[in-house]
Amino acid sequence: MDGLTAPKHHFLYVFHFLLLIQSTKVLCYQYKVGDLDAWGIPTQANPHVYTYWAKNHIFNIGDSLLFLYPPSQNSVIQVTEQSYNSCNLTDPILYMNDGNSLFNITQAGEFYFTSGAKGHCDKSQKLLLSVSGNGSYAPIGLPAPSPSYPTVFGSIPMAPSSSLYSSSSSLSLTHLVIFSIAAIGFWLCAV
Repeated sequence: MDGLTAPKHHFLYVFHFLLLIQSTKVLCYQYKVGDLDAWGIPTQANPHVYTYWAKNHIFNIGDSLLFLYPPSQNSVIQVTEQSYNSCNLTDPILYMNDGNSLFNITQAGEFYFTSGAKGHCDKSQKLLLSVSGNGSYAPIGLPAPSPSYPTVFGSIPMAPSSSLYSSSSSLSLTHLVIFSIAAIGFWLCAV
């Protein structure tokens, strides 16, 4: 008789293990910069592709940015805010030129990128993103249309609303309940 109950216990162990795996969440993502538009000079049809792209994604500490481009024609440099605004390509913070460049977001703050190819920054091949201290993206305003050099910065990002915190705490409560049920199930299987 004891031999018949063993598979039942194994099934419960597997079920609880799968339940625990299901309740975990992914902590970081890899984003391809520009999505379908690889890293390159924006087209006239979509001159603010990188501004729109950054605005439509939520970046967290631990995420990474993947820049894809032909290495013989382009590169990516991380620059200061001043160099970003003036398209100054000298003395970059980081230089990447392999065509498959990965940048890991390891801290909060604003990150400024532009092409290292001469003239590309002046044609809006640049990216600004902001990661706040809690790891969430703070949106940056879109540039105002202008016949001269466009202004890339908008209003100061607003702090997240309290509704975001309440949904986050209910999510944590849900994970706690699922973990508790799984732990009780393991204990019952062991008894």
